[in-house]
Amino acid sequence: MAKTLILYFSVYDSTHHLAEEIARQTGGDLLEIEPLIPYDKNRDHYDALAAYAKKEHDEDQRPAIKNTIDLSGYDTVFIGYPMWWYTFPMIIYTLFDTVNFSGKTVVPFNTHMGSRDGGTYKTVREKARGATAGKRRSGVPRLTYGRSAIADCFAPLHTLAHLTHKYLEENS
Repeated sequence: MAKTLILYFSVYDSTHHLAEEIARQTGGDLLEIEPLIPYDKNRDHYDALAAYAKKEHDEDQRPAIKNTIDLSGYDTVFIGYPMWWYTFPMIIYTLFDTVNFSGKTVVPFNTHMGSRDGGTYKTVREKARGATAGKRRSGVPRLTYGRSAIADCFAPLHTLAHLTHKYLEENS
């Protein structure tokens, strides 16, 4: 039987809430990517977090992941992340450097403040070793920072089978 994992990284909970909604609608398991050294979750310190994220990016750092990411037993893996400096956080690069996605269907999703996917869906296709993944398509969920109606992002999504089939059909 096909199993789905919703794997996500979140600091300010926007991506977390979106991941929860995907899990609810797909019946998939939820797993947070936890950094070994936690990021400051206080929104009042946003500028400091943004500066730190830029430093990680500029220095091509790979922040360590605290928890074990085990994809065995899953056929489909949603990967969610916030957009930081027009790309995904460097911990997502750590994920791709350390986890084998062979034989998995990978469906990226992200939260952002206007940068959309920033080309990260193409990067996911390149970095998720051995996975089936395509370009972002309209309908792959995304959430703009500050929106409260997460369900609005999912109005066109009826089932995981529909989403996955259409995603692969449009990007094969």
